[in-house]
Amino acid sequence: MLNLSDNHVEHADYLNDYDSLQKVQDRSNPKRRLRSLFIGLGIFIALLFVPWTQNVRAPGKVTTLYPGQRPQTVQNVIPGRIDQWYVREGEFVKKGDTILRITEIQDAYFDPALIERTKKQIVARSGAMDNYGEKSEALQDQIEALINNKQNRLEQAENTLRQTRFRVISDSMEVVAAKVNFDIAMERNERMKELYKQGLKSLTDLETRQLTLQQTQARLVSVENRLLASRNEYFNAVIELSGVENDFAEKLGKARSEQNSARSAYFETEAGVTGLENQLSNIEMRIGNYYITAPQPGYVTQAISEGIGENIPAGTRIVSIMPANYDLAAEMFIEPVDFPLLRKGTTVRLIFDGWPAIVFSGWPQLSNGTFGGQIIAIDNFISPNGKYRILVVPDPDEIPWPEDLRFGSGSDGIMLFKDVPVWYEVWRQLNGFPPDYYHNLEKKKEIAE
Repeated sequence: MLNLSDNHVEHADYLNDYDSLQKVQDRSNPKRRLRSLFIGLGIFIALLFVPWTQNVRAPGKVTTLYPGQRPQTVQNVIPGRIDQWYVREGEFVKKGDTILRITEIQDAYFDPALIERTKKQIVARSGAMDNYGEKSEALQDQIEALINNKQNRLEQAENTLRQTRFRVISDSMEVVAAKVNFDIAMERNERMKELYKQGLKSLTDLETRQLTLQQTQARLVSVENRLLASRNEYFNAVIELSGVENDFAEKLGKARSEQNSARSAYFETEAGVTGLENQLSNIEMRIGNYYITAPQPGYVTQAISEGIGENIPAGTRIVSIMPANYDLAAEMFIEPVDFPLLRKGTTVRLIFDGWPAIVFSGWPQLSNGTFGGQIIAIDNFISPNGKYRILVVPDPDEIPWPEDLRFGSGSDGIMLFKDVPVWYEVWRQLNGFPPDYYHNLEKKKEIAE
C-alpha cells in the first residue's frame, strides 16, 4: 500500500464486521503450508514405488462352456398346424417330454390308411419282383438246355462230317483203282487188236477183251459218280455244321434277350419296392414328427410360435429352452494390441452385474466382491466387432461363482499380468505401451538363456 491517505487500514477493526472479508483473509502460516507440501510430495513419491499389478480390462457376459448347454430353440422338422400345447412358459421339462402336437397340412398325407395302402403296394411289387426272378431262372434253365443241345447237335454234325470225309477218301481211292484197271484194260485191248490182226487171236477173244474194257470203263464211271456224291454229302455236312451254329446262336440270343428283359424288369420292380419301403419309413417317421419333444432337460423360457390352428413351415422356432444343467463361463472381448499377452491359464478377476464389488485393479488383493477365473479358450480369428474373443471358467482355487448367476448376465473381466512399480505403470500408460509380455519367472529365465 502507498498510504497516500491519512486514513490507514492496517489496524482498522472494520474487517471483523464483514464475514466475507474474514473468509478470504489469509491467516495461515507459510511454514506450515510448506511442510504440508513436502509431506504430500513425499507420500506421492512413495506411492510411485508401490507395487502395481498390470492388468487389462474387458467387458463381457456370462455364457456356458459347452454349446449344447446354451439356450436353444426347438424347431419342427415338417410343416404342420398347431393342434395342442402340453407345456407352459417357465415349466421344467425332461428329455423326450412332449411340448407340442401338430397336424398334417399337406394333401399327400391326408389319407388315414396311407400306411396300410403303402404296405399293400410293397407286397404287390414284391410279388411281381418274385415272378420276374422266377422267369429269369426259367430262362436260365432254357439257356443251359440249349447249350447242351447245341453241344450234342454239334457233335452229331461233326461225326457226320467225319464220316463223309472218310467216304470221300475211300471213293477217291476206288476211283484211282478203277482208272488203273481202265488203263490196263485199254492196253490189253490194243494188244489184242494187234494179235487179232496177226491172226494169233480169234475174233471171240477180241470181243471178250473189248467187253472187259467196257465193263472196266463202266466201273470207272460208277466210282466217279459215287465219289461226286460223297463230296456232295461232305459239303452238305459242312453246311449242316454251320447251320447248327447259326440256329442255336439265334435261339440262345433270343433266350438271353428275354432273360435280360426279365432281369431288367426285376431290378426296376426291386427299385420300386425299395422306393415304396423308403416312402413307408418316411411316412412313419413323419407321423412321429407330429409330436415336438424336448431335446434335453431344461426350462421353457419362451413360446415363440403361439396359438392353436396356426400353420407353421418346417424349421420354425417354436419354443426356447434353457438347459437345466450347465457349466458357466465368461465370454469377453479384448483389443488386438493385448491379444499376444494372453495365454490359457491366465488369471482373471471377474465382476458380475448384480454383485457389488470394490475394485482396485492394480491391487487385486485389496479388491472385494470379485471372483477368480482362468482363461480356457482364446479365438485365433478376430470377431466382427474388431476384437478377440476369450472364454473364462471359474478358478478351482478361488471361491465358487454365485449360484444365482444366470446366462446372459453382464461381466467385467480384469486380466492380471506382471507386478511393476506405479511409476513404471504411469510411464507405460503415458507412452501407450502394452503390459509386459512376460508372464512368469520361468518365462523370463528361458528368454535370458
